Amino acid sequence: MKISILLQNVIQVFTTLIGFDKFVKKAKELQLTLRFHSSPIMTLRTCALNLIGHKLGVSFITFCLLHGVLHSAAYASTESNATKTHANHAAQSNESLKQVKSPVAIAIHGGAGTILKKNMTPEQEAAYLTTLSESVKKGYEALLAGKDGTQAVIDAIVHMENSALFNAGVGAVYTYTGEHELDASIMHGQNKEAGAVAGVKTIQNPILAALLVMEKSEHVMLTGNGAETFASQHGLSLVDNSHFNTKRRYDALQRAKKRIVEQAQHQTSAMTIDEKIAFQDFKFGTVGAVVLDANGNIVAGTSTGGMTAKRFGRIGDSPIIGAGTFADNESCAVSATGHGEYFIRHNVAADICARMKYKGTSLETAANEVIFEVLNSEAGSGGIIAIDHEGNIAMPFNTAGMYRASIDVDGKLSVKIYKD
Repeated sequence: MKISILLQNVIQVFTTLIGFDKFVKKAKELQLTLRFHSSPIMTLRTCALNLIGHKLGVSFITFCLLHGVLHSAAYASTESNATKTHANHAAQSNESLKQVKSPVAIAIHGGAGTILKKNMTPEQEAAYLTTLSESVKKGYEALLAGKDGTQAVIDAIVHMENSALFNAGVGAVYTYTGEHELDASIMHGQNKEAGAVAGVKTIQNPILAALLVMEKSEHVMLTGNGAETFASQHGLSLVDNSHFNTKRRYDALQRAKKRIVEQAQHQTSAMTIDEKIAFQDFKFGTVGAVVLDANGNIVAGTSTGGMTAKRFGRIGDSPIIGAGTFADNESCAVSATGHGEYFIRHNVAADICARMKYKGTSLETAANEVIFEVLNSEAGSGGIIAIDHEGNIAMPFNTAGMYRASIDVDGKLSVKIYKD
C-alpha cells in the first residue's frame, strides 16, 4: 500500500502542476482513453496513470496491476467520505465532463444551381432562410444533447424533406412520366457503416429508410419495391406517391419536357443523355447534412428527388456512397449536390476525403480542388458541404448559388443562399 500511496502523491502533484485542461489535452493527443468517475480526483489519477504508463512504456500487465492497486486505494479513500461529499463530487464530475467534451459542429445544404437574387422574391428568400435556419438548429440541438451524429443528420434532413421548398421528400421533382422517385443515403465515419435507398416512391422520409438499411440490414443499398417492403417491415409508414405532388414542380416538369422535345426536333441524330440533361432546369434541390458529434465522430447524409424529367429509372449520385455521400473519421464527411452523373464519374465525396487522408491537404484545399478543378474541367455543376474531425467546415460550389447553413465549433450560425 505504501507504493500505492506514493503513486497517488506523485500523480496528484503532477496533475496539479500542469493543470487539468493541459493534462486532458495531452492525453487526447496520445489517444488515451479517459475514464470518468464520480470523484474528479479518481478521474485525474486514472488519466495520470495512463499518461505515465504511456511515457514510461509500462507493459500491459504491469499497467493493469498498477491500475488495480491505484483504484483500490482511491476507492477505499473515497468510500469513507462518500455520504459527506457525494453531491459536491457529482457537480465537479459534471464540470470535468464539460471540459473534456469534444466540440460539435454541423453544416447543411438545400441544393445548388442557378439561384440568383434577381429571380427571388423577398418572401421566397425569407422562406428559404427560415427553413435552413430551423433545419441546422434541429441538428445542432441533437449534438448539444450528446446524441450520436446520425440523429443530428436525421433531424436536419427530415425537416428539409418535410418542406416543399427543397427537392427531397414532399418537394421532390417529377420524373418524365409524372411520378416521384426518391433517393437517400447516410454514412457514419467511425466504422464506415452506410445505408441507402434509391428509386423509392412511397417512403415519406427516405433518409429514415437509409438509416434503417445501415442499422437493420447487412446491405448498403436497397432499391424500389424491395426498399419499400423493407422499410414497411421495420415500421416506416408509406404514403401514396401523390403525397409528393406540388404545383411548382409540376410546372417545372412541363417546361423541361417542352425543351427536350424542342431540342430533339433540331437534331439530326438522337440526343445523348448529357444533351437532354443540359436543357433541363438545373436547380439541384438535393438536401444534405454533415456533422461532428460530441464523441468525435463525423456523419454525412443526403436526400433527393433526383433530376426533373428523369427517365428509365435514372439514379444520381445522392444514394451512392463515395459519390454523393461519404464519411471517414480519419478525414472528413461530405454531402454533395449537383449534376449527379459527374459526381458519380469522379467519386466526388470520397475523392475529397482521400486527398485529405493520403495527401495531407486541408479540408478547404481538398474540397476546392475537386469542385473548382476536377468538376470545372468537365463542366460538372454543383457543390458540397464537408466537415472534418476538428470541426472545420467547407462549403464550395461552382454554381450561381447554394442553399446552405452551418453552426461551427464556436456556436456561430451562418445561413446563406448566394455567392459571398
